[in-house]
Amino acid sequence: MDLFDASPSDRRRPLADVLRPASLDEVIGQTALVAPGSLLRRRIAANALGSLLLYGPPGIGKTSIARAVGLMLGKEFRVLHAAGARVADIRKIADEARMHPVLMFVDEVHRLSATQADDLLTICEEGTTDFIGATTENPYHSIPKALISRSQILKLEPLSLADMEQVLQRGLDHLAQNGIEVTLTPEHLTLIAGRSGGDARRALVTLESLAVGHGEGPVEISAAMIEEVYAAAAVNFDRSGDQHYDVISAFVKSMRGSDPDATLYWLAVLIHAGEDPRFIARRIMIHASEDVGLADNTALQTAVSAAQAVEMIGYPEAQIILAHAALHVARAPKSGAVARGIGAALSYVRSEPEVKVPLHLRDAHYTGAAKLGHVGYRLPHNDPRGWVEQTYAPGIAPGQFYLSDARTAATFEKRADEFWAQLSGKDQPRRF
Repeated sequence: MDLFDASPSDRRRPLADVLRPASLDEVIGQTALVAPGSLLRRRIAANALGSLLLYGPPGIGKTSIARAVGLMLGKEFRVLHAAGARVADIRKIADEARMHPVLMFVDEVHRLSATQADDLLTICEEGTTDFIGATTENPYHSIPKALISRSQILKLEPLSLADMEQVLQRGLDHLAQNGIEVTLTPEHLTLIAGRSGGDARRALVTLESLAVGHGEGPVEISAAMIEEVYAAAAVNFDRSGDQHYDVISAFVKSMRGSDPDATLYWLAVLIHAGEDPRFIARRIMIHASEDVGLADNTALQTAVSAAQAVEMIGYPEAQIILAHAALHVARAPKSGAVARGIGAALSYVRSEPEVKVPLHLRDAHYTGAAKLGHVGYRLPHNDPRGWVEQTYAPGIAPGQFYLSDARTAATFEKRADEFWAQLSGKDQPRRF
């Protein structure tokens, strides 16, 4: 018998596939989803699964949960991969479901074409078959609204470190039962669990790579072996999906929260994943104004300079420039007055009657302006104080849009508050 004569049963199954749970009781992690009394358990008990969408990052058990549900319901499990499926494939499963109970599972359901989605929608509406779709993309962004409205969305979370260690231990036990004794220290077990990024499949693939092919006798896993496996490992980061936006969100929120170490960590994830340095620089520029603003006007200068520099200097040196700008934003005192102020002003302009330009502020640089009443403007430069009190926007009260975020630090905003309070004899509108 040669390679082409081998039957599927003769081929070696990957460890991650062998260890798929046969019921929800065997699922590791996703406690809220699989707990007794949960929505999923109740639907299974009532034999009323209907249409479900399982949403979450790769390797956290979406396919495994779907298979376990199929086994618990006693239904034929039919798998389609959206990228390669045809409309005819969907209709064939629907025809089968009219003969006997079937659970249709569509992986990467967000990749279905419009025609495929329409057929699937019809099947779900008629209740021809139970349906579970799995997606790594936010379904509210990537899946037709009509299908969302007919499906229950269940969000899965990345596995915890303890969950990952339990997955690896289950893998070690299975290898031992099949004659492969693997010695793995608790420290190395935790290291693999941590570096797998909450992805059980990745952890088991790593374990299998470390354990197999050593011949007779026990296998002792060393730090050098682990480093070899991870030497070219990619960061769990999808530049077009939710992970992209989640990491960017963590990066900017770390800058806003003034945590320099977290800022550098998330910046390093972006850089390691190959994110465009110009995109990162643009985010830093935005938050230099949005989160620092008047508290330190030089933060925007640093961010703009960094953006200009990365246009001329690519990786790897650009990482230093990006870190410089990001740390400036992270370490600077914070003020949200700029973003909050313009947001409030725009909201007022959109929803309130128009404020007429006062006559004394209207254009007076032409013959006849005075006859139209465009007079009365007082030039601040002509006053010894450099300021005169006059109306600039009738009906707009002081502090209606701009409220100073100045606190105890001697920021530009704090110094400006003190200057104008002394000059005008009036307390400046402040948020705190």
